[in-house]
Amino acid sequence: MSEPYLPGSMVASVNRYQYQEVARAIVYDYVKPRLEKTDIHVTFGFDEVYVVWWAKTLQNWKALVNTTLPDGMYYEVTYNGDTGEAYLDAYKKFENVAVVVTKNDI
Repeated sequence: MSEPYLPGSMVASVNRYQYQEVARAIVYDYVKPRLEKTDIHVTFGFDEVYVVWWAKTLQNWKALVNTTLPDGMYYEVTYNGDTGEAYLDAYKKFENVAVVVTKNDI
């Protein structure tokens, strides 16, 4: 696999799959060194990072990204097209609670 694109090199002609590859690369580059510090026995490759959701509005985009690691983490990558910067937010999932919503609640 070729090297992922860097956020600063993005141009308008890049398609959504290339943007998603950038988001995956950002998360991979964030997770990989942190694993090596604590879990050196864990194998982790770029193919174990995947985009759950992605949207683009004008020159900006956002991706929700996850990994196959059983650590309960998920990641949000936001790209600001005005500044050429991407931001990574890392979250830990604590619970998934079902809530019943009726038409009267809305």
